[in-house]
Amino acid sequence: MTALRRIQKELKDLTANPIQGLTIDPKDDSIFEWACAIKAASDSPYKGGTFHFTLKMPDNFPFKAPSVTFTTKIYHPGINEEGHICVPILRDEWKPSITLSTVLSVIQEKLNNPSPDDPFEPDIAAQLKNDKSKFLATAKEWTKKHAS
Repeated sequence: MTALRRIQKELKDLTANPIQGLTIDPKDDSIFEWACAIKAASDSPYKGGTFHFTLKMPDNFPFKAPSVTFTTKIYHPGINEEGHICVPILRDEWKPSITLSTVLSVIQEKLNNPSPDDPFEPDIAAQLKNDKSKFLATAKEWTKKHAS
């Protein structure tokens, strides 16, 4: 099975060359589902927080993008209340050549550097754009409450 071989190879690569600030832990019963965590960067609005998410590879991976669901609540313009993250490579820009390492790096970058562009949460994006200090205070508060 192509998907299984590809996932095993990528897991081996990620174990050999881990992404700093990111942990991955394949579920015992399925290599198609990983429990992941990002420790926010020290220059991020979420510093001091660790954010957990699930990465699920579909049966037809790499021809279909994995799905990502954050299980830690986060005040972020690109991550909605259900924990879904808005990144183009998981939607219309997906290609079978994209590695899981790239996907994880993009997710980590998106988490650490919230942007009001292409938001999942327009109200949070507007606040980030128009009242950054209030956004930062709320992000910090949520991080302390949900991700410490």
